[in-house]
Amino acid sequence: MKTNRRNFLKQSTAFGAAAALGPSLYAGAARASGEIEVGILFSLTGGLSIIEKSLADATMMAIDEINAAGGVNGMTIKPILEDGASDPKTFNEKASKLVIRDRLQTVFGSYTSASRKAVLPVFEKRNSLYFYPTYYEGFECSKNVVYTGAVPNQQLSNFIPWIINTLGKKKFFIVGSNYIYPREMAKVSKILIEQHGGEWIADEYLELGHSEWGAMVSKIKESGCDVVLSNVVGDSVVAFYREFKNQGLTHDKLPICATVTSEIEIAAMGPEFAVGSYTSFPYFQAIDTDRNRAFIERYRKYVNDPNAVTHHALESSYFQVYLWKQAVEKAGDISADAVREGIKGQVFEAPNGTVTVDPENLHTYLTPRIAQWGADGQGTIIDEYKEPIEPLPYVAYGETPDNLFCKGTGLDTAKL
Repeated sequence: MKTNRRNFLKQSTAFGAAAALGPSLYAGAARASGEIEVGILFSLTGGLSIIEKSLADATMMAIDEINAAGGVNGMTIKPILEDGASDPKTFNEKASKLVIRDRLQTVFGSYTSASRKAVLPVFEKRNSLYFYPTYYEGFECSKNVVYTGAVPNQQLSNFIPWIINTLGKKKFFIVGSNYIYPREMAKVSKILIEQHGGEWIADEYLELGHSEWGAMVSKIKESGCDVVLSNVVGDSVVAFYREFKNQGLTHDKLPICATVTSEIEIAAMGPEFAVGSYTSFPYFQAIDTDRNRAFIERYRKYVNDPNAVTHHALESSYFQVYLWKQAVEKAGDISADAVREGIKGQVFEAPNGTVTVDPENLHTYLTPRIAQWGADGQGTIIDEYKEPIEPLPYVAYGETPDNLFCKGTGLDTAKL
């Protein structure tokens, strides 16, 4: 049976109490109803809801699919949905409610690093588990988070050399929203730009949600750059690209190469503002496989929108629920400690391809791809790796497959 978001919001305060562990296979308290409660924490209101509503939908879609197929070892997943309201403080409050009052062992949520950082102390203090689906800046090692989005070596280590060597662009104007993700991604980018013979001539920021981009685009025009590296997030992406075109800039001469702009932002701004620009992600709706086409069809049917678009963070929100299911079934327990052990090395055939949870750092093996945006609002994939690559959250600080900083025993701070 399909879950309705509005019903979730009405019922969320009533779900409460201890996490439902179901049959005697599971350790701890059990309920005769055979339900497992999990939290869903995304922004359903505010500037970031342009993205995060779709992440909540994808999470609920996976839950409904699993329940329709018999649940988790016969138990029904019962979600408790909370609204982070595009505000880190609210995210912290809602996370505390889910973990402390509702006593949940697992929560799926967040889009921005600001919201992830806001909730992280809650999960670490209470030893609960947080599944984070968004590409992020790395530089984090927590046994209480499973990271299913791309880290910089899966998004930038392919992108920066490609921009310099294939596009022939070497003078970078870096622009972003003013919080940790854009600033850390800029730090990684600068290292890569210099390593590959390019130069960055500016590194500028506007507040998250900022909509007045006239002065910034003028600064870009006057800078002498030949490529813009965009780490702009949320509805600011729409305002930025529109102003870019309004001031006469075109992507064939001065392309925006983005780490954030996806199908959903392009649908919101209008494809004509992004034609010819580029993005690096492990997942694009344009992936030409039967598995992905079936996923797109199911998602559109689920949200009752034949034109709905899928994108990287949405796809990660979907498949991470299946990784959790597999971990619970392997562990025979829903406690955070048991699921953490059970999820190590888990493999799932996702719409983007094969994904695997690294048993050391709880990040995910993903396949880097680059796409150029067309007039139809879709990306044409013009570069992709042959197979998934290992996640290295500290690549900017010298981490390599043979010299890991983040392991199951924790972060080796001596290497930083």
